[in-house]
Amino acid sequence: MNWTGRIVLLLALFTSIYFFWRKFGRVLHIILDSKPDADFQLRPLGPRIRKLLWEVGAQALVIAERPLPGLAHAFVFWGFCVFGLVTLNHLATAFGIGFLSREGFGRFYFNFVAVFAVAVAISITGLAFRRFVIRPKALEPLSPESGLIAFLIFALMITYLATFWVAEGTTAGWAVWWSHTLVLLVFLPLIPKTKHMHLVLSPFTVFLERDGFSRIPPLVGDEDFGLDCGKDLTRIASLQAYSCVECGRCTENCPANITGKTLNPKEIILGTRHYLNEFGPNSGELLLGKHLSMEAAFQCTTCGACEYQCPVGIQHLPMIVGLRRGAVNTGKWDNSYGSELFVTLERQGNALGFAPSERQKFIEKNNLPYFDGSQEYCLWMGCLGSYDPNGRKIVLALAEVLRYLGISFGVLKQEKCSGDPVRRLGNDYLFGELAQQNLAQINESKVTKMVSICPHCVRTLGTDWKEHGANVAIEHSTELLARFRDKLPSGSNGQNVVFHDACYLGRYRGVYDEPRDVISRFSKVVDPPRARERGFCCGGGGGLMFLGEETGKRVNLERAQELAATGANVVAAACPFCNSMLRDGLAANSTTPPELLDVVQIAAAAIGKAQEKQ
Repeated sequence: MNWTGRIVLLLALFTSIYFFWRKFGRVLHIILDSKPDADFQLRPLGPRIRKLLWEVGAQALVIAERPLPGLAHAFVFWGFCVFGLVTLNHLATAFGIGFLSREGFGRFYFNFVAVFAVAVAISITGLAFRRFVIRPKALEPLSPESGLIAFLIFALMITYLATFWVAEGTTAGWAVWWSHTLVLLVFLPLIPKTKHMHLVLSPFTVFLERDGFSRIPPLVGDEDFGLDCGKDLTRIASLQAYSCVECGRCTENCPANITGKTLNPKEIILGTRHYLNEFGPNSGELLLGKHLSMEAAFQCTTCGACEYQCPVGIQHLPMIVGLRRGAVNTGKWDNSYGSELFVTLERQGNALGFAPSERQKFIEKNNLPYFDGSQEYCLWMGCLGSYDPNGRKIVLALAEVLRYLGISFGVLKQEKCSGDPVRRLGNDYLFGELAQQNLAQINESKVTKMVSICPHCVRTLGTDWKEHGANVAIEHSTELLARFRDKLPSGSNGQNVVFHDACYLGRYRGVYDEPRDVISRFSKVVDPPRARERGFCCGGGGGLMFLGEETGKRVNLERAQELAATGANVVAAACPFCNSMLRDGLAANSTTPPELLDVVQIAAAAIGKAQEKQ
């Protein structure tokens, strides 16, 4: 290339970089100007590096959740990676400093990249067809920029492949070279102006994720009320807002959105991005307003499906709970059901509003032992286990199983709500009060190990209470039973049992096989279409079990229909919240619904039959 061509190329290159940095630099400034994450710790680095290699490098999550479009996306990503060296060489050749020739290693590498070019061209065509012709609802609204980006990627591949058919130095060769260069120069400044910003940011988002699935960050200082306005947004929250790829996986797996609610997890993240673009990270403008909906924020069941599905490491629930905190802790949320729940918990110490003496009567009537320090386990009953008739049956079933296994246990003389509903609804003051009062009882009783029928309580005691100095070793009843499954009776009862994965046991705790292992001792386990990591919520989480009627179709009806459609004799749950929500849902769906039992009730029934035979 002569000097005139080189000057033109340099001017074009600097112009492209300038327009790229003009937008990206502003985004970077917004992220860095946001509030630091006070509880963030970079170490240990090992797990972060492994996650980066697995989720970004291998595109494992992208492929696993949507195999065909996921693989197409992965080929586009891998193609960009292998094209990096070729692109540098492409520009270097204009200045006579090309470092890859068509001989030796260079020849191998050019051919290697050509294979990827074909794969990328096919993949981007398929993805464009899916987006603009098939048009899945989750990908809406359609943006013209996506079509332009798809065309440019396709053009990059075609102009690269054309170099194998035209000779270098010829008129046709220079036409292909400049065409490829022009596409590169146009593509670069478009990246930060579109959802393709994730090409740059998502590796950092995945690497810098907060530890723990859906972990709610602690409030810091007396002036921290949650996410109330722009100055409350942290760097991680801002980084995640700009990393959204708008793929809609969170949307199509959100039980609230599926059943016709306002909530769309994607719009929560994009709304935060729009807010930052308009008002910036130091604004006093309220977050819940122009770009984010209070109604949507309080429709979340905190099931975690959105966060599990996200391929770029966005953590939706800390954002949603943060918005709730900002509204509740500053008095902006006006909901009669929520206010009644808060008052009930303050006065009675349980979400159902019963006098604490009712729990004591139940304990003494059924000869449940009080924990005195000599027993191996303290059985945490929870609100439903203490006061709800069906929850009480599950507690008694667990007591029966523990006695059969020879495991000593006792219950606390006084026990208040773990604080799960108010924690998820954003009332940090009340949550702290409940946690501290319960911890005083636990510490006074010298409890070392706990077991509970409620996954919500397990999560709250084991994780959320740590903010208040707790170090409670607690596990779910199905985890304990699974360890002793060989001591349980065996033998098929001829029933098919469909197991409903509780969100707080599955996605939050990673417990999927244990309840199935217990059930399989007595019955054949059947999975509904949405099971395990892709399980569908009962609708009771996030405090919604205690709030008013839902808009749209009720989530528990949606799930109950799916479970009943399997034709199983029994629906098995492992959570009193799920038990309550599914009981109503199954009854509403049929006059003769399948029997609904907790896993420990199934085990207790088998034990009873085995003892009758002896």
